Amino acid sequence: MTQTQAKESMQFQTEVDQLLQLMIHSLYSNKEIFLRELISNGADACDKLRFNAISDDTLYEGDGDLRVEVEFDEEANTVTIRDNGIGMTREQVIDNIGTIAKSGTKEFLSKLSGDAAKDSNLIGQFGVGFYSAFIVADKVSLTTRAAGSTESVTWESNGKSGFTLEAADKASRGTEIVLHLQEDEKEFANGYRLRNVISTYSDHISLPVMMYKNEMPEYDEEGNVKESDEPKAKEWEVVNKAKALWTQPKSEISDEEYQEFYKHIAHDYTDALAWSHNNVEGKLEYKSLLYVPAKAQMDLWEPEQRNGIKLYVQRVFIMDDTKNLMPNYLRFVRGVIDSNDLPLNVSREILQSNQTVESMKKASVKKVLGLLDKMAKNEPEKYQSFWDEFGKVVKEGPSEDTSNKEQIAKLIRFSSTETDVEKQNVSLEDYVSRMQEGQEKIYYVTADSFTAAKNSPHLEVFRAKGIEVLLLSDRVDEWMINGLTEFDGKQLQSVAKGELDLGSLDSEEDKEEQKKTEEEAQPILKQLKDVLADKVEDVRVSHRLTSSPSCIVLGEQDMALYMQQLMKQAGHEMPSSKPILEINPTHPLLTRMESETDDELFKDWASILFDQALLAEGGQLEDPAGFVHKLNALMLKLS
Repeated sequence: MTQTQAKESMQFQTEVDQLLQLMIHSLYSNKEIFLRELISNGADACDKLRFNAISDDTLYEGDGDLRVEVEFDEEANTVTIRDNGIGMTREQVIDNIGTIAKSGTKEFLSKLSGDAAKDSNLIGQFGVGFYSAFIVADKVSLTTRAAGSTESVTWESNGKSGFTLEAADKASRGTEIVLHLQEDEKEFANGYRLRNVISTYSDHISLPVMMYKNEMPEYDEEGNVKESDEPKAKEWEVVNKAKALWTQPKSEISDEEYQEFYKHIAHDYTDALAWSHNNVEGKLEYKSLLYVPAKAQMDLWEPEQRNGIKLYVQRVFIMDDTKNLMPNYLRFVRGVIDSNDLPLNVSREILQSNQTVESMKKASVKKVLGLLDKMAKNEPEKYQSFWDEFGKVVKEGPSEDTSNKEQIAKLIRFSSTETDVEKQNVSLEDYVSRMQEGQEKIYYVTADSFTAAKNSPHLEVFRAKGIEVLLLSDRVDEWMINGLTEFDGKQLQSVAKGELDLGSLDSEEDKEEQKKTEEEAQPILKQLKDVLADKVEDVRVSHRLTSSPSCIVLGEQDMALYMQQLMKQAGHEMPSSKPILEINPTHPLLTRMESETDDELFKDWASILFDQALLAEGGQLEDPAGFVHKLNALMLKLS
């Protein structure tokens, strides 16, 4: 084609015509992405020129100052992105812009080998991201000249009816893209808006992204803008940092720089609590910089909470809130992961099943857990502040991440009867170190509040024997404990579920006393079973109680009564099951009941005994008014 040839109309290849609208509306979830994609393409073209110029420096054509420039025109409603990179020939325009399935840079990379291939890791894939321009533009014009060529070409399309090609007269090498914005996208023909997008998405591209300086008008003494017939000379300035912090050696980065970067990516005004900076080389090559915040994010418990890991590919920002890079129980982590192995046009759908992403995720989780473990051991006060903010989230870990269950278990903190304070500052390692001789299990109790857990009747025998019990009162605890069934080879055992067997912690004298009590209590056990047959699975003598008359005991796999109520209130169907009632025959109330000869009065006593135990366990009475009536009647009778 010569510079005088006429405009030529061409159709997109079949796959382009079919996929273009899908690309525009599905591949990109944020319309601002168009600027990132086009800047990234420009930076890739510059990187490609830099690489080729290693063997042929004439390609620089005397201009080795590689850059990307962004301009806007409010009156024309256009945005222009240009680069002085490798540029394209007419054939390359057709291949790279007219085809989605083929990428010029991918083809270029396939021809490399040895050290050249290793040195080319900064070169991205040009082509796919270009079509994001049509998210905001109803017409796009691209003019380009390949380095070392004298011919240039203009490509133009509305994204619907194919494209046109015609010769152009472009003096400088590289590519210039003009976006004719849609009427409802005028916001992007604005310097402040563009700078903000560049800062968000392209701040850490190593190449400078430049815009004209924002010049303030001059005012006269009366405050009016001075008019001038002579236009002011425009001056370019770099608007991105042009420095990817995570790619720098750790020895060259100060704590202040780490903290400032954290505040930038996390939109947080407080310093991070800790961070882990990693450079992984080998089968996979990627860099990560992961932060643990000091304060919980406001949306930490929101269903649509945005995860804080930003995904980069070859220093180009791809997407944030990437849920595939960090499990839900570590959703508070902020930071970046920069891969050399993923394509620049990776979509969220691809991320869900990508083995490279899964490998990076596993390694990153290990780094975060290791960081927290180190903090817990070396800086316990700092770790306690972390736990106070994020402990309830970490408790989701044992059920969510079974492969790291043991390490997560070491990080969890509990309240305990050892201190009887609500603050969760007891680790499982602390508990095990204080276990009594002959103790084989780690005991815990769950309740809907710390006070309820602390005062649970199930603790009576444990307090009497000096056996420590963990006090669990967060709503997540029932979920956590389903996944955390043992630690250090010792089973976690609820003191409120199943039959209590303290093993060697009970003396022979204790066991003989228990046997004798059970034998003597058979008559009242039978009476209670008959009266409460429709409410309980069984009635038996309790070895847990020392001062309370009765308690409710659930099956090993049953959910705590207060959690059952919460689930029902949330609209969930709960399986029907009856609890077990355990009684303390030595309690004065049971002694009084044994001597009761009035059958109806005994039934009232039995009903109140069961309802009291149910309330103490966090259950809900089926007939609260009936309970009050029976209790009042008995009080009047005994007064």
